[in-house]
Amino acid sequence: MPDSTKLHLLQPGQRATITRINGASALRRRFIEMGIIKGETILIERHAPMGDPVEYFIKGYHLALRKEEAAQIDVVLHEGANG
Repeated sequence: MPDSTKLHLLQPGQRATITRINGASALRRRFIEMGIIKGETILIERHAPMGDPVEYFIKGYHLALRKEEAAQIDVVLHEGANG
């Protein structure tokens, strides 16, 4: 299995598969309500001008997460997923 990394470390244009959701139960529940679940593919769209939040594309919609929230999500980067 490829190495896992944290979602907040990826760059715009990279695509990854969610492998694990960490964090407090309230945050995990919020992620699930937003469609952030194990096995979903997520695309990093762009960073805000000051770097935070980051815009992601998942399940057909755009989503902005703070880096501290994205740091709770483990992902595996897709091969050839650079831009």
